[in-house]
Amino acid sequence: MKGIVFNLLERCVSDAHGDDMWDDLLEAAGLDGAYTALGNYDDADLRALVGAAARRLGTDEAEIERWFGSTAMGHLAVRYPEIFAPHADLRSFLLALNDIIHPEVRRLYPGVDVPNFGMESESDRSLTLRYRSERQMCAFAVGLIQGAASHFGCPVRVEEPACRKRGADSCVLTCHFLKEEAHG
Repeated sequence: MKGIVFNLLERCVSDAHGDDMWDDLLEAAGLDGAYTALGNYDDADLRALVGAAARRLGTDEAEIERWFGSTAMGHLAVRYPEIFAPHADLRSFLLALNDIIHPEVRRLYPGVDVPNFGMESESDRSLTLRYRSERQMCAFAVGLIQGAASHFGCPVRVEEPACRKRGADSCVLTCHFLKEEAHG
């Protein structure tokens, strides 16, 4: 996993809970915390930090992943406005994940492993994403969608009718757009 993800987690944790909390999580996870944005790190390091945060905050790991994804999206929008600027709404942004956004992420961070999303559009009011990633961080993906919804001012309800962690062959995320003017 690219170091940018760890940098974002550090920023999110430090902003919400202070620098001492980040240091506490590193200690609890048995990690040194020296992450560079372009470096490659073991996925287990992120899992350890998420687990430490869940224990420290008395919640489950999926809730930490959702919070992180939602919070990180705001930082990404500030850091990479060029990725967000071409999109007028959340639906447009999500539809561009595989063909525009992830290639741009790969350009910025060579060697990054991004998930793939199969898209099924039932109507302009909903969009189903079939999430495929060996990392199985579908809760993080839900958080990123929620953070993007906040960025675009488009309330969204995300349902997960199928999940690999519950025995399905892939994770399915159905986004219900709650404002008519927010999609086009």
